[in-house]
Amino acid sequence: MHSEELLLPRSRQANERLHALIPGGAHTYAKGDDQYPENLAPVISHGRGAHVWDVDGNRYVEYGSGLRSVSLGHAHPRVTEAVRRELDRGSNFVRPSILEVEAAELFLATVPTAEMVKFAKNGSDVTTAAVRLARAVTGRPLVAVCADHPFFSVDDWFIGTTPMSAGIPAETTALTVAFPYGDLAATEALLARHQGEVACLILEPATATEPPPGYLAGLRELADRHGCVLVFDEMITGFRWSEAGAQGLYGVTPDLSTFGKALGNGFAVAALAGRRELMEWGGLRHCGERVFLLSTTHGAETHALAAAMAVLDTYVEEGVSARLAALGERLAAGVRQAAATMGVGEHVVVRGRAANLVFATLDEQRQPSQSYRTLFLRQLLLGGVLAPSFVVSSALGEDDVDRTVEAVAQACAVYRKALDAADPTPWTGGRPVKPAFRRRV
Repeated sequence: MHSEELLLPRSRQANERLHALIPGGAHTYAKGDDQYPENLAPVISHGRGAHVWDVDGNRYVEYGSGLRSVSLGHAHPRVTEAVRRELDRGSNFVRPSILEVEAAELFLATVPTAEMVKFAKNGSDVTTAAVRLARAVTGRPLVAVCADHPFFSVDDWFIGTTPMSAGIPAETTALTVAFPYGDLAATEALLARHQGEVACLILEPATATEPPPGYLAGLRELADRHGCVLVFDEMITGFRWSEAGAQGLYGVTPDLSTFGKALGNGFAVAALAGRRELMEWGGLRHCGERVFLLSTTHGAETHALAAAMAVLDTYVEEGVSARLAALGERLAAGVRQAAATMGVGEHVVVRGRAANLVFATLDEQRQPSQSYRTLFLRQLLLGGVLAPSFVVSSALGEDDVDRTVEAVAQACAVYRKALDAADPTPWTGGRPVKPAFRRRV
């Protein structure tokens, strides 16, 4: 049901309380109310399946759930049952629980390109551990990150390269260099320029665009030739691309890889996986200098590992990766049709792999526009759709997708009016949304 007005008095009040007590008003910058139209940043009460309810009682079809982590839908019965089973049995002990080895066995059976795995609570823990391990193994100082990928870690080695680099010494940032995605020649030139200094290449194996033919294999060969560690960040690709990750889908095995997000379906669990020869540097069964790889108090909470095991079983047994792709294809086709019908097909653009769709909002000159994004998000919210992206969960029904396409069609009708007026301002409802990474408030 589309309304020209969405009143969120309780959400607005809750946002004020959030900002008074929590820097940024959220525990993740991407969830900040600056990412949403003014006075239209719902505060969530609860979720079930593909729907969430805000504290004002409004229901939305939700996309990008939990920053892409809730890929099976909220309160998935198989996951919550596995978690509930462990809650009365204790969550953290002075020695490893048997679940730690069971979860490791299941993970490595699902992602057979890895030989060892260590669990933690969030993605930054494991990407930073991969970087530390690569530096230890190679004895080299530099980290080469893919410049075209937006986020790897909250830690200094990466955040120093972003516009939000305050508080990070320049000497630390100087140890991180960048290479472009899909360009083997440029990467080889970087490695030659810093001959013998680059510890690792770290990248997402795929994002909105598929890897060019032979690219990942070429990167593997480059890393081998130059003696550096190849790290795949599979936070997003892990399980969405295939049950065996992007490395399984594309048939290129990295030295180390990192997983999170979908692994816990909203519960806090991440993984560093890789070749035994490297991973054992962080263990007790080698003769070299010890590496402080990962050691987290809550890294192996039993309920989180139980959630991960339930997720892995569900993906494999129910073909979730294929379902995500099918849902995404239906949504992308509907959105593109709606945009074309309303005459904005070159301005509202859906991009990415079907299981991980994002959208671009382009202005009259077909340039990315935060003002037009604000207009579009606002109209979707008015139509009962909460969609900072179009990343699907397997809990979506076809009726949810159809409802989303209807909301998109109505949003595109308004978008067309704004393009004709060459000014989206009358339809933004206030200040434009802002990028999460920016130097100034």
